[in-house]
Amino acid sequence: MRVENKLTQEQLAEKLQVSRSTISSWETGRSYPDLEMIIVICDCFHVSLDFLLR
Repeated sequence: MRVENKLTQEQLAEKLQVSRSTISSWETGRSYPDLEMIIVICDCFHVSLDFLLR
């Protein structure tokens, strides 16, 4: 969704108030956002929790 919305990792990191390396870790599967952050991500991209998790 980040790429579809034409956001760099740095831009998304700023929106979510995390580091760029955190975004990279999520995208590569090295780590995963916690539930609270998943909700913030849903709000950021205007998608449902169900959509994001499936």
